[in-house]
Amino acid sequence: DGRVSSVSVQQLIEQISYMTKAKVIDHIGGVEEGVYEIYKCVEKIIKQDILGCEMTELEGKDLGNKEESTTPEEEVFGDVLWDAHDEQEQMEAFQQASNSTCELGFEKYFERLNDLVAAPAPIPPLLVSGGPGSGKSLLLSKWIQLQQKHSPNALILYHFVGRPMSTSSESALIIKRLTLKLMQHSWLVSPLTLDPAKLLEEFPRWLEKLSARHQGSIIIIIDSIDQIQQAEKHMKWLIDPLPVNVRVIVSVNVETCPQAWRLWPTLHLDPLNSKDVKSLISAECNSANVKLTKEQEKKLERHCRSATTCNALYVTLLGKTIACVGSTGNIDETLQQCCQCQDTVSLYRLVLRSVQESLRSDKEKGLLREILCVIGVSHNGVSESELMELYPELSSAVLASLVHSLHKMCLLTYGCGLLKFQHLQAWEMVRLEYMEGGENVVSAYRQKLVEYFTMQLSSRDRVTWRSADELPWLFQQQGDKQKLRKCLLNLFVSQNLYKRGHFAELLSYWQLVGKDKSSMAAEYFDSLKEYEKSCEGEESMICLADLYETLGRFLKDLGLLSQAVAPLQRSLEIRETALDPDHPRVAQSLHQLAGVYVQWKKFGNAEQLYKQALEISENAYGAEHSRVARELDALATLYQKQNKYEQAEQLRKKSFKIRQKAARRKGSLCGFALLRQRALQLEELTLGKDAPDNARTLNELGVLYYLQNNLETAELFLKRSLEMRERVLGPDHPDCAQSLNNLAALYNEKKHYDKAEELYEKALDIRKRALAPDHPSLAYTVKHLAVLYKKMGKLDKAVPLYELAVEIRQKSFGPKHPSVATALVNLAVLYCQMKKQIEALPLYERALKIYEDSFGHMHPRVGETLKNLAVLSYEGGDFEKAAELYKRAMEIKEAETLLIGGKATSRHSSSGDTFSLKSALSPHIFLEHGQR
Repeated sequence: DGRVSSVSVQQLIEQISYMTKAKVIDHIGGVEEGVYEIYKCVEKIIKQDILGCEMTELEGKDLGNKEESTTPEEEVFGDVLWDAHDEQEQMEAFQQASNSTCELGFEKYFERLNDLVAAPAPIPPLLVSGGPGSGKSLLLSKWIQLQQKHSPNALILYHFVGRPMSTSSESALIIKRLTLKLMQHSWLVSPLTLDPAKLLEEFPRWLEKLSARHQGSIIIIIDSIDQIQQAEKHMKWLIDPLPVNVRVIVSVNVETCPQAWRLWPTLHLDPLNSKDVKSLISAECNSANVKLTKEQEKKLERHCRSATTCNALYVTLLGKTIACVGSTGNIDETLQQCCQCQDTVSLYRLVLRSVQESLRSDKEKGLLREILCVIGVSHNGVSESELMELYPELSSAVLASLVHSLHKMCLLTYGCGLLKFQHLQAWEMVRLEYMEGGENVVSAYRQKLVEYFTMQLSSRDRVTWRSADELPWLFQQQGDKQKLRKCLLNLFVSQNLYKRGHFAELLSYWQLVGKDKSSMAAEYFDSLKEYEKSCEGEESMICLADLYETLGRFLKDLGLLSQAVAPLQRSLEIRETALDPDHPRVAQSLHQLAGVYVQWKKFGNAEQLYKQALEISENAYGAEHSRVARELDALATLYQKQNKYEQAEQLRKKSFKIRQKAARRKGSLCGFALLRQRALQLEELTLGKDAPDNARTLNELGVLYYLQNNLETAELFLKRSLEMRERVLGPDHPDCAQSLNNLAALYNEKKHYDKAEELYEKALDIRKRALAPDHPSLAYTVKHLAVLYKKMGKLDKAVPLYELAVEIRQKSFGPKHPSVATALVNLAVLYCQMKKQIEALPLYERALKIYEDSFGHMHPRVGETLKNLAVLSYEGGDFEKAAELYKRAMEIKEAETLLIGGKATSRHSSSGDTFSLKSALSPHIFLEHGQR
């Protein structure tokens, strides 16, 4: 009923509100509506705060197609397609790899890795080798964290390869991801081929080009590189000399390392010594409050001495097994069973059997088998909701219990919301334990998944990224070319794969079917023509236009330029008819069609289309939107190809300014990459010792979050900065005034005017005592406190501050500067509000004289001041003078309109008070970062 149900709930909400990472969604109404609210909120957080994609108001609205807001990647990377799932998977893989709190004597390895980074170029990649489960991923992830803390200028790009044949092991996707990461950090937006062969061929050139733009070192880390499909063939760039500031570290299983790579400098992970074994097992036992006897410790130490029983994974699993039974079962008996397991796979078998024994019925044991097998035969894993649809008899309670046990014992993990095996040895054990029937058993489980995902293809609303990820791959594994071809000709499956950048995967499926590029293009075109016959209504036509555009782009990437024109032209026609000739989606079609003409060297056609797209984008989004920047970049590239360098340079500068402003205002991927890098130091900053530098960094982070409109987090940082500065520097230091100012601006934004007033007054008091009377920081505080007083209706308190603002500007710029005129106008406006027209009149007259002397008699600011004087004269009863002044003001207005083609400037431009706190001006005006 809109009321908090109890005191405890109220307390919970209050506690959550103080947490930095919590978000309260306050909703009253139906369940479905509430779920939708939560979904939209989480989507926004993921896109803006985690991935850093821009979400504009226009894109958030329904533009006739549900997929409009699902392609933010084009905002940042031009026409390059970016997969949020792949990126999220990598973030999670890194977090999981670094989860262990045990360092396992890694210090000696850290030194060797540090030596590699510091060594003079040229230097080949460093090979980190070890047996399965020896701790390679853990070592690399821990070292990455150290580098991010201690070397903020180093750009670290990592990729953790998962199971062989999973998406994370596809070489073209890995190279594309690394290239895009380099581009994002160097603020470079350029066309990037999606052709897998060209992508692999061009990567060394991209690396050379982009490394030259980066000030610090670039460190590329690929974990389990030997699991990449055809690693030696697709990673040839590793053999070439690397750019001087690039270092590469790759980890391999000692048994499967390619022969040619064994000549590289190698860091081999030794088996764990008895001290590490003891500390690892103790850590697991202590977490479960289990205490081992001296005899049990000795027995474990003796057991963990062979090569297969003293690796990190085996010992971790051993510790978890003992800890798990320690509180309820017989430790000695479990220890005896563990000692019979001479490798990780056999220990995993013991773990599985203990999970089986904990289940209450044969039915639950059967479901355990089904779950593990179906996850094992999938491409990238299976979600919990999919498991419950696959097995209707599986209750959520049983599933939750099973998943908890399997996750706790390192069998399963999560990646992008999918359940998958945590280690290869876990999958190997399940294969040996449950799939003794060989290929027939595997085939039966694959068929179950095939039937499940095929059912989803009946409706395009259910063709999700999951169907597109799993179904073609399953048909490929089954060797069923006919069904694979039929699946690929489902336009929504192919569209889903292509739009997420899985171009190489799509191409490999067609190659398996045995179709060359031209015949594949013809089949797609025929399918689309057939589908078009069933399209009725505006929504289905808009969807059809999307499909035609995807096909055109796909064909363009294949180099089939003549075939690409027809689908792109058809997409354009449909959008112009179904939507509107000035709709942003029409600009998208024009942009894509122009791209084909550029490749075709038909520059005249391309220029005309790009200009149309630019005009539509400016009208739809405004002149400072990233889509406008994209069109400017495209035109600049076109002019460069025609040797029109001057025109190209002008457009590039304009585009760069837009992108720079957008990054500052909203945090594009580039801006957020820097923010994330700084945020990594956050814990160290807040928990470490008080220092002026730490306080300044906290202040800067507060400013960055403020500019992202994340006011709660910004408030936390700014408060911490203020507290630290007061402790270290004393409460009367000018830096404390800076923090007070920033907090006041934040409270002003939140409409907490009383708090803002108190903080601005404190800041003003400090600055009046500490700074020169014409100091810009003093002027800042004076101006914003005056505006606040005016907003709160405290006009009498505002007057002396507005007068002080005039004095400061006169001292800073001289009495005849336009800035002084603006301050005079602000004071005159205030007097008018207080009905003190006599005091206002000389101020307006003096401002008019300064504007006329500075800008000439026909400047818009002169016109605006004349208009204000006309109003004063009218209110004073001098109608003749008012008419004369107003006539002059209108003449200036008309001349201005003629000059700029009808786009008159804002009537507020002469008043400093009329700018909002978050105008497009530099953030330095409003929140102060501090001097470097």
